[in-house]
Amino acid sequence: MPAAALPASLPDLFTAFNGLTVLIVGDVMMDAYVWGKAARLSPEAPVPVVNVSRQEQRLGGAANVALNVQALGATPLLCAVVGQDQGGDQLLDLLHAGGLSAEGMVRSTHRPTTVKQRILAQGQQLLRIDSEVETDLNAEENADLTARFQLLLPRADVVIFEDYDKGVLNAESIRQFISLAREQGIPTVVDPKKKNFLAYQHCTLFKPNLKELREGLKLDFNDADRPNFEAAVEKLREVLHPEIVLVTLSERGVFVENGELTRTYIPAHLRTISDVSGAGDTVISIAALCVALGLPAPVTAALANLGGGLVCEQVGVVPIEKQLLLAEAQEKGLKLQ
Repeated sequence: MPAAALPASLPDLFTAFNGLTVLIVGDVMMDAYVWGKAARLSPEAPVPVVNVSRQEQRLGGAANVALNVQALGATPLLCAVVGQDQGGDQLLDLLHAGGLSAEGMVRSTHRPTTVKQRILAQGQQLLRIDSEVETDLNAEENADLTARFQLLLPRADVVIFEDYDKGVLNAESIRQFISLAREQGIPTVVDPKKKNFLAYQHCTLFKPNLKELREGLKLDFNDADRPNFEAAVEKLREVLHPEIVLVTLSERGVFVENGELTRTYIPAHLRTISDVSGAGDTVISIAALCVALGLPAPVTAALANLGGGLVCEQVGVVPIEKQLLLAEAQEKGLKLQ
């Protein structure tokens, strides 16, 4: 989008989100929560006994990104694989209940739905139980996923790759999907993990966190080592050739480098952190909408940084609140140019 067509104000920007459609491809999961009270230790082992007060299922992974996109006013199209099992049924039911399209969802008899169950007491997480496999899709599953992706792609203003290393995305499909998007002039933004880190060549925006950057490039540097950190970003560009690099730095905020190699460090805002779960999902969702609208990279990073911090104030994986984000961006005096 040319600069002249950029939204003129923050309210205009947030209104413009409403007209966007976002294709999200990757690993979906169920986030299950068991809430209770822990008042004593078990006589069987030195572990707390949790008396359950309530249980809850929420959409997680790429499905939580879809919820964030929806919460920001845009239309999400989810493209993923779930099992022919109870977890898959629950996930599709939650999509339907939330008004999210399931037309891009593939059901498989060969792999279970990823379910992450968290046990919480007095607001603190005591234990997480993961039920999942991490093997790549078989040929039939991959063909079905590709067909759904190709069907939905023409409707998208931007594509998000939400990779949790659960096997839905692989090097071959990633290259194919990015190529298809580039042919249609649709920007691509990537939330990577370790296994496919080096497969996302020629994407529009690449968003690792610091740990993923170190592991993906097999480099060792600490949080405060700015020269080696920036050398790692240069190495990333040599390998992947992304237009924009956005690195989340936890309590240090975010770093962004645009296509002109202009580097910007944006500090984190002081907050009461309750839970960092899902913050990356919020960051990539905001970044994708900003990329679709052609916003400058520093503005994209600043708004995504605000959103990621806001969801950290909530317990569990929750989507961003649009009006709260707008109010905070206005309070911080965020400028669009």
